[in-house]
Amino acid sequence: MKQLVLLALAAYLSCSVEAQIKMPAPSPSQNIVQEFGLGKIELSYSRPSVRGRAVFKEGSELAPLNNVWRTGANGATTLKFTDNVSINGVQIAPGKYGLLAIPGKTEWTLVITKDTTVNQPSAYKQENDVVRVTAKVMKMKESMELFTMQFANITPESCELHLMWANTAVSLPITTNVKDRIRTQTEQALAAEKVSANTYYAAANFYYEWDKDYNKALSCVVKAIDGSPKSFWMYLLKAKIEKELGDKVSAKQSAEKCKAVATEQGNTDYVRMSDEFIKKL
Repeated sequence: MKQLVLLALAAYLSCSVEAQIKMPAPSPSQNIVQEFGLGKIELSYSRPSVRGRAVFKEGSELAPLNNVWRTGANGATTLKFTDNVSINGVQIAPGKYGLLAIPGKTEWTLVITKDTTVNQPSAYKQENDVVRVTAKVMKMKESMELFTMQFANITPESCELHLMWANTAVSLPITTNVKDRIRTQTEQALAAEKVSANTYYAAANFYYEWDKDYNKALSCVVKAIDGSPKSFWMYLLKAKIEKELGDKVSAKQSAEKCKAVATEQGNTDYVRMSDEFIKKL
């Protein structure tokens, strides 16, 4: 009898295991980590599908107009900043925040909130708002079946978070200030007792790309080359700086030097870039 019971239990457990069917998530989750400025932005959300339902309409089943929406599905949508950023002129400290939306016909209200658990309209409390942004609605020609968010138009100090679903898209601008901090780091590095060729090169890049102080940039790149004369890429930067200073003769000589040293080391990319630079002088 005991053996029969054990056999029956084993058969039951076997059937139970076989009966487990795993299905794809109807609203798959997505985590995006975007490097931005001197830090990172991490976006976590779930992506619902239209599946023939009304979206962003009066009383629609999905994200009805003029109602707080969790900007996704399932749990709360969150943004995590590892460095200071600014949204709509409001400084936002590093940390994790919730992202909510109030869709409208011609514009949305996007909300950054301190509450990272809001997953339904009744849980929202306006006193937790960090900043609100009015975003103009843009109509897309092609319908987006799966709700999608992505970072776009990324520069060292600005980016946009695009929200797209069905035929609707809105954008959240995000900015940061790194130029002043890089300048401070550069000045401190150059004031050290010993400065490497790589540090001089990085400083030259900063003064050339960011500060547009071409005299400082030239001074730094010359010192970088003195410390590392076989670094062919430094000569091309020197050529670019000399061009900005109006010294095309020196710029050509530096580009030719870059080509010669790059050729010696078998770097065809810098040989090509040097040739292209000389042609455009």
